[in-house]
Amino acid sequence: MNTLLLHEDLARAQLCSRLDEAHSRRRSHQILVARRLVRRAERASLRARLALARSV
Repeated sequence: MNTLLLHEDLARAQLCSRLDEAHSRRRSHQILVARRLVRRAERASLRARLALARSV
């Protein structure tokens, strides 16, 4: 009986570990996407400022 509980505990620990890893990867991906969007917005802002400066 103890062996069964030990295997269940091990399986549960591995599942928790995999879930934590998946959450971490997802969070890293979200941060990467957000950084890309920020850079794109900064470039668009710069282009808009340059266009405005040229038109004045």
